[in-house]
Amino acid sequence: MKIRYAMLAILLAATSCAKRPDAIVPVDIPMAAYTGSSCQSLASELVKEQEKLAAVSKVQNDAATGDAVGVFLIGVPTASTFGGDKEGDVAVAKGKVQAIQNAMRSKNCAGQQ
Repeated sequence: MKIRYAMLAILLAATSCAKRPDAIVPVDIPMAAYTGSSCQSLASELVKEQEKLAAVSKVQNDAATGDAVGVFLIGVPTASTFGGDKEGDVAVAKGKVQAIQNAMRSKNCAGQQ
């Protein structure tokens, strides 16, 4: 009986680990949110969102590494347990970058992507 509980605990811990940023699916942000902007403002917004995506992706990657180490050492995904998982933030940032890039393509903003 103790073995069953231990296996269940390990399974639950392993499934609650933080995902790597490249495994996170972007949120669907409508391109229409950005089509009213000029190419120049879209380009600066794209740079800002790409920087935000890079920062939150680093935090998420660190959380995934921390979870892997935590599960290996003590059987608990420590980063996810203590709020280090930023999956939602990564998904939103990815969605915004895609929406801005799509808006730029639809407006033929050449050379600014």
